[in-house]
Amino acid sequence: MEITFSLNEIDNVAELIIASRPNKVMLFNGEMGAGKTTFIKQLCKTLGVTEATSSPTFSLVNEYETTDNQIVYHFDFYRLKKETEALDMGVDDYLYSGNWCFIEWAENIASLIPESHSTVTIEVLEDGKRLLKID
Repeated sequence: MEITFSLNEIDNVAELIIASRPNKVMLFNGEMGAGKTTFIKQLCKTLGVTEATSSPTFSLVNEYETTDNQIVYHFDFYRLKKETEALDMGVDDYLYSGNWCFIEWAENIASLIPESHSTVTIEVLEDGKRLLKID
């Protein structure tokens, strides 16, 4: 699926993505500043997270609970130097928990990603809109 959207349409796009029933482990690709974190924040809101969400750049993972008691994990592995750092934090427990796992910079833990996952790529277009591709 490919969707071109402006930032004021992000809530509708997040609803479309959740309605498409992606795998709960979702990898987010795109350049720095493409809007990965912004889109993940909207996905959290769409799923029913009511608390403030933020980038886990320094903590590596943030955990949120939805209004219907689902758990959402948001990972940012940008600062990771080795996959063993992710193993040390127990990443396998998160990835195979059956909960939502939104992962930025997943290429830094490539061999640890479950076979069953969805990949979202966000690209900034010349007009400022975003092109989102999901597979």
